Amino acid sequence: MTTTATPTSRTDRALAAVERVGNRLPDPFLLFLGLFLLVGVISTALQLAGTSVTIPGAEEETVVRGLFTGEGLAWLTVNLGANFIGFPPLVTVVTILLAVTVAERTGLLSAAIRASLGSAPRWLLPYAVGFVGVNASVMADAAFIVVPPLAAMVFKAAGRHPIAGLVGGFAAVGAGYSTSMLVTSLDALFAGITSSVTGALPQAGAAVTPVSNLWFNMVSSVVLALVAGLVIDRLVEPRLVREGAPVDMVDQEDAGATLESAPAAEDDVAPALRATPTELSPDLEPAERRGLRVAGLVFLVLAAVVVAAVLPGGSPWRNDDGAFLPESPLLDSTVFIVFVLFLGPALAYGFVSGSLREAADVPKVMGLGIKDMAAFIVLAFMLGQFIALFNWTNVGSALAVAGADGLESIGLTGYPAILGFILLASVLNLFIVSGSSMWTLMGAVFVPLFALLGYEPGFVQAAFRVGDSATQVITPMNPYIWIFLVMLKRYEPEAGLGTVISRMIPFVVPFWISWVTVLTVFYLTGADVGPGVGIRI
Repeated sequence: MTTTATPTSRTDRALAAVERVGNRLPDPFLLFLGLFLLVGVISTALQLAGTSVTIPGAEEETVVRGLFTGEGLAWLTVNLGANFIGFPPLVTVVTILLAVTVAERTGLLSAAIRASLGSAPRWLLPYAVGFVGVNASVMADAAFIVVPPLAAMVFKAAGRHPIAGLVGGFAAVGAGYSTSMLVTSLDALFAGITSSVTGALPQAGAAVTPVSNLWFNMVSSVVLALVAGLVIDRLVEPRLVREGAPVDMVDQEDAGATLESAPAAEDDVAPALRATPTELSPDLEPAERRGLRVAGLVFLVLAAVVVAAVLPGGSPWRNDDGAFLPESPLLDSTVFIVFVLFLGPALAYGFVSGSLREAADVPKVMGLGIKDMAAFIVLAFMLGQFIALFNWTNVGSALAVAGADGLESIGLTGYPAILGFILLASVLNLFIVSGSSMWTLMGAVFVPLFALLGYEPGFVQAAFRVGDSATQVITPMNPYIWIFLVMLKRYEPEAGLGTVISRMIPFVVPFWISWVTVLTVFYLTGADVGPGVGIRI
């Protein structure tokens, strides 16, 4: 008999309200088009009113410029293309994505996950699933599709409840999406957005790069993995056993039809590159094991080459003082290093395992990654216009100064202001699940605001990451929650959105509290959140 959790009527009403509000939000492109026009109107009104602000540290007043003036319209017509092409995330994200796509489509990332989960002892499985899930954002959104079913398979093979693996895998991926032990395309995306809004600040702090949150991310990923494992082991699985939740999949011919979320590959690409997660086994084939060994060796060789290139005292990757911090060619080469460390092992794995047949397959696979990014590239056009307008009009500076003065007037300039910012991001995350969209919107205001209060932009970005992920596994606005529901229905045909929410809630609060605790420790100790990026400017 299938048993599903029945949420209270109050919970149903709350979820229905969230869904109604979220459904009324326009498409992100149209949302930022509307915000672009709104900023244009506000900036024009402020210019006509003769508005100017004095930014602490600046020698001259900053005058607000209006879009709907002769000067503003001329700026727009001249810079429309430059605003788009100059949007910083395009340079970093698309470049890194080319390599990550090869690693994903050849099967390297999936094989590495299966190897790490399959080799874990039975008692360690929940923590292994937590660690893999939290760090799986290196696969971008594909992690939502790959990790949960594999975790369920491994749990069942070890004699544990498969739904616990399924639920734990999805929760770890979603609630911990903004962090990873490795530098990912998300780091590049956030860093690009942060950098794009600090240019007008006289004291912008340390340059924000894809590694600016590395130390914070590494600590957070370990802590969240432990928390995820503990929740799976002590809360989720015992509850499933008490409820008598089924341990076998229901025979449904079309149950997994919607799980094939990856776009279909071109006909002339190797068939192995078209495999979906539901076709994968937790056991590795001999060719996959050989591919992993060779890929690991290639990774070590490439890493050694990088170290050998930058360690000598006269290395061209050091700065003028012979160091690497706070800025140096080495930090500016992060995109290249990440690209090479993903692409080299991915190529080795692909050709050894047979998922790549010939050299011509490589650009075809890279093309699939660009195809997957088409929606983001279109959105980036509007995001670029919005950020550029926000900076050019100086509306962001005016809001930052006004906000900083307001916080100072009520005495809220310390850590409580950061906690309020995280809480706001967590609430907004229920409605805007796109991290890039939300950080574009919040970063334009809060990065300059907190910079005026003395906080490093890189630290503010780290705080945003906490609020950006923890709540996205309980919002109907997350498209992957519906895909997860299909996965869950293969075990519990009567499961609905309320069932999913009830399975996810045990993760949200512990994740949020533990992640805030990690940030608090960094704040209180003054430890850098990344290379050369401290708490205060």
